[in-house]
Amino acid sequence: MKAYVVENGLYTWKEMEEPSVHPNEVKVKLITAGMNHRDLMIKERVQSQEAFILGSDGAGIVEAIGENVTKFHVGDEVIINPGLNWYNKNEAPPEEFEIVGVPYNGTFAEKIVIHEDFVAEKPSHLSWEEAGVFSLAALTGYRALCTQGQAKKGETLFIPGVSGGVNTFIIQFAKAIGLRVITTSRTQAKLDMAIDLKYDRGLETEDDWVRELHDETVDLVIESIGGKTFNRSLEVLKKGGRIVTYGSSTDDIFSFNLRQFFYGQYHMIGSTMGSREEFIELLAFVKQHNIKPFIDTSFSFDELDRAFTYLEKQNQVGKIVVRFND
Repeated sequence: MKAYVVENGLYTWKEMEEPSVHPNEVKVKLITAGMNHRDLMIKERVQSQEAFILGSDGAGIVEAIGENVTKFHVGDEVIINPGLNWYNKNEAPPEEFEIVGVPYNGTFAEKIVIHEDFVAEKPSHLSWEEAGVFSLAALTGYRALCTQGQAKKGETLFIPGVSGGVNTFIIQFAKAIGLRVITTSRTQAKLDMAIDLKYDRGLETEDDWVRELHDETVDLVIESIGGKTFNRSLEVLKKGGRIVTYGSSTDDIFSFNLRQFFYGQYHMIGSTMGSREEFIELLAFVKQHNIKPFIDTSFSFDELDRAFTYLEKQNQVGKIVVRFND
């Protein structure tokens, strides 16, 4: 079985043994997969001589089922829920929580075997390309906005970075709930490219956000950029407002004014991925509101080297699809 792996700190192609199906597991022949920023970072974290298959998102057709499987049958069209071993919507993931794609073999291969609890029926309103890039980003965005952010109709959300896969979901979710959405990008061109997300107001990264938003009352900020924008985002948040952080694409470690923070009575909340319970809620939500991933481009499975180069440049707006049936 052809796969794209991390081995000895390097990304490479490798012929892997096709996985066997054990009790309560299903084997899925993948039709599409999705790329995430996480895929770029794995080689910094894994220096093992053992080869691990990369990739967290995917969609395909059930090819075989193990003993005791009750939820699926051969031929079912499914998507992968990459948040393993996290069942209930609680304050933080359990210690056994893992993500598909290192240390569990991922979706950048022709087939994947996974426990039936972390597979779901492919939403009928999503194409194969849309289903393949859906789960990780959508689940991360849903928990950040709805569970941790407690977003409410009529509030104003400020979310730096219009083009990230998670943020393109958050903006759509927020508009479906009834929030006013203000977002940013490094260029006006990217803001224009994302206009179909129907955000209410767009700023460029280098704008003076405080001056530009003096007439706005920002109830909620969702941050994923980290050190380069965190303090600037906090400056536009109303006193007593909520700031949720689910990632850090720039500096993980930086300083902020603690006295200003507690005088402002701000609420800071961390978030990551989401539980199986939230995944089920998410699927119902996107079906109700006909929400789909915002797709930038696609590559064939054989073009994964090129796809990684494209992802590293961070010029995309939305998700990058990997196709297996070319």
